[in-house]
Amino acid sequence: MSDDIVVLRTYTNELEAQLDAAVLEAHGVPARVSGDTAGGAYPGMALIMPTRLLVRAEDAALAAEILDAPAGTPEDDEAFDEPPA
Repeated sequence: MSDDIVVLRTYTNELEAQLDAAVLEAHGVPARVSGDTAGGAYPGMALIMPTRLLVRAEDAALAAEILDAPAGTPEDDEAFDEPPA
């Protein structure tokens, strides 16, 4: 197992990066967000120094596939087919 970390994507909006990281984590792919907007005080800094979504090199292809997949609909999810308990 390699410990190499790669930048999967860059963002000008930290929230979008955090959401994508959450999607990857939900699919079992460890992900981290790295950016510096002075704690949100200077959000425009993201234009100069974009926020980065980081993953392990070995997970990069799977992570890209997950994020590029079209969003499903509730009909696609079996959990929505079950009546509430």
